[in-house]
Amino acid sequence: MTGQPDLVLAAAIGALCLALAASLWAVSVRRRADQRVAAASDRLARLEGLADATQASAEAFDSAMLTVEDGHAELAWGGDSLALAAGVLGVEETRAGADPQAVIEALMAADPDHRRRLTALFESGQACAFQARGPGGTVAVDGRASGALAWLRLQPDLPNDGGLPPATRLAALIDALPHPAWLVQGGQLIWANQAWLTAVEAGSMEDALARKLVFDRSANALVAEAGQMGERREVQRWAPVNGQRRAFRLSAQPLEGGDIGAWALDVTETEETREALKRHIEAHDETLNHLADAVAIFDSTKHLSFHNTAFAQLWGLEPAWLAERPSHAELLDRLRQRRRLPETADYTRWKTDELSWYEALGPSPDDLWTLPDGRTLRVVRQPHPLGGLLLLFSDMTGELRLKAQYNALIQVQQATLDKLNDAVAVFGSDGRLRLHNDAFARFWNVTVPALDEAYDFDGVVELCVPRLHDQQFWRELKGRVTDPDPSARIAISGETKSSDDRIIAFQSRPLPDGATLVAFADITDTRKLEGALRDREATLAEVERLKRDFVGNVSYELRTPLTTIIGYSELLERSGDALPERARGHVSAVRAAASQLARSIDDVLDMAQIDAGEMALDLGDVNIKTLLEEASARWAREASAGEIRIEVACDPETGVIRADAHRLAQSVDHLVENALMQTPAGGQVTLSARRAPSEVQIQVSDTGRGIAFHVQAHIFDRFVGRDRGGPGLGLALVKALIELHGGWVALESEPGQGATFTCHLPETAYAGAGQVELEF
Repeated sequence: MTGQPDLVLAAAIGALCLALAASLWAVSVRRRADQRVAAASDRLARLEGLADATQASAEAFDSAMLTVEDGHAELAWGGDSLALAAGVLGVEETRAGADPQAVIEALMAADPDHRRRLTALFESGQACAFQARGPGGTVAVDGRASGALAWLRLQPDLPNDGGLPPATRLAALIDALPHPAWLVQGGQLIWANQAWLTAVEAGSMEDALARKLVFDRSANALVAEAGQMGERREVQRWAPVNGQRRAFRLSAQPLEGGDIGAWALDVTETEETREALKRHIEAHDETLNHLADAVAIFDSTKHLSFHNTAFAQLWGLEPAWLAERPSHAELLDRLRQRRRLPETADYTRWKTDELSWYEALGPSPDDLWTLPDGRTLRVVRQPHPLGGLLLLFSDMTGELRLKAQYNALIQVQQATLDKLNDAVAVFGSDGRLRLHNDAFARFWNVTVPALDEAYDFDGVVELCVPRLHDQQFWRELKGRVTDPDPSARIAISGETKSSDDRIIAFQSRPLPDGATLVAFADITDTRKLEGALRDREATLAEVERLKRDFVGNVSYELRTPLTTIIGYSELLERSGDALPERARGHVSAVRAAASQLARSIDDVLDMAQIDAGEMALDLGDVNIKTLLEEASARWAREASAGEIRIEVACDPETGVIRADAHRLAQSVDHLVENALMQTPAGGQVTLSARRAPSEVQIQVSDTGRGIAFHVQAHIFDRFVGRDRGGPGLGLALVKALIELHGGWVALESEPGQGATFTCHLPETAYAGAGQVELEF
């Protein structure tokens, strides 16, 4: 029983503790709740104060704030401003005031672009800013999105007496200007338009401030000067913009509040136009100064405003006196004092008449002044476009003298034409006969008076038709005379036949003044003589052909017995002691003569082949040193017999050329043979070669008796060497063979000092490159 009361007591104590803990927890919760309520009350009070301040500021600046959710608009604050905006947009008010939804619908109806911007704001939260125009003015609209709400700030703009737009519109207008404009405060940039940013190559205003960009240093100095003096300052400067040098008129204007507004007007075109005008005036003056005619310009006050150099030189006036801009009357008086004006009995009247041209409305006729010094001047007067008078003086003395000489020349030409045997007539572009000689009348068997009466082309043709009946010929000739087309007046020439069997040569030549010269000549005898010459030429060509054929046939016919003679003579020479000594000498002489005759025949055949253009070169690589050494070996026996030394002096760099080895060896053999014939016993023949730019030179020199000067000019002609033995074709053949390779041969010799033959050969020869001989 005792344990049960303890259990009850423990339960009671536990319940009491639980109740006490619950009470304490409840008190704690209540305290925290009271704290949160107090904090919420404070926050609500602050928000209400902030909202009241925001509403008050919005109403102070005449703006209304609308919220839009799910297409439904509510007024946040600014009822009075909303009413003003509704009035501007022409929306009628209800008893409850302006309807926000009606205002938004009016904004959408004002412009399709407004509807697009507002729809994008309500549906996708895209910010917008624009101005809506209504019957009563404009409303500035600024839209932003925050969560599910869209906020619209409306600021009505009513017309005012000053007519100034709001600051936003002014800022937009200045920003759209093509000229740079900016604001400076305390020496620091605070705003600039888009043109300024483009000029300094800045991406944004923040970029320009971060990089501390300036439009121009002179502009900064101008702004500082305007701030110090408190008045507007202007200056013109050149500044680089976008890589181009531009001219700007910089202006700085102090504004209220301490700011300074600056702007730059691009006056590049104006400056370029001014410079172009200045250069044009200078070029105009320079051009007039280079004219041979004297030019003077007097202004509306009759004073000299311009004169060129020729004017001062023509009248012999001092430049210092002309620089004082004397009047026209003073100029005339000074010229009269120096006797440089035309002589006149009444100078006063003459001067008055001269000055009266200032009142003339149009240009005056030209005048001629005959000066006391014998000069004749042409005077041109015309009103100046800027007022005053322009005078032009041209010295006609030389021209008049030329006219007199021209008239005398015409008379000389007429007398000259009369001395010609050819019939000559000159027709003008109008077809009239201007000039003819006596031979023209004799050629057509007409009288001079008849030609003078037939003053045009058709009349002359009527007189000439009895001798030349071809009407088509006369029509074509008339076209050359009267057709104004330059292509029809080209020079022509030809031949025709007259009714009396004469062959007439005619030609027409256009003259510089538009006239046409027509000439006729009787060439009957000339054509007969030409026919006889052609027949003779054909006969000579046939004779030349027969001669070549004869030489060729005879040469071939001689080769057969010569071969036999040479063969038997060599056989007899090898018989040894079977022949007496004297007989062996005769056989050797026969063999040498036969060999020389064979070589001469070969030369004749080669020359004939070259003349006929039938020789072709067998081109290959030729070693020049080997060529000369082989030639020296071939002629060593003959040289030894004549007690003559043969030496080879070849430059190691001569090397190889492209040529016909056989024909080069043949040329060298002829030169060596010629050198051995001209060199006495104890002499020397030298074969040498060297390489020059783009060619190789082969030389054959001897220490013989040389060649007379009168023979050197014809040494390479055929048969010149007949007095030296043989037919004289060796050197001529050398010249032909070297030229066939595209080279040439030169001779250097003095009597008694030997001779040197030089063959100039190209490094690479081409078949047919040389100029072959045309005659045998």
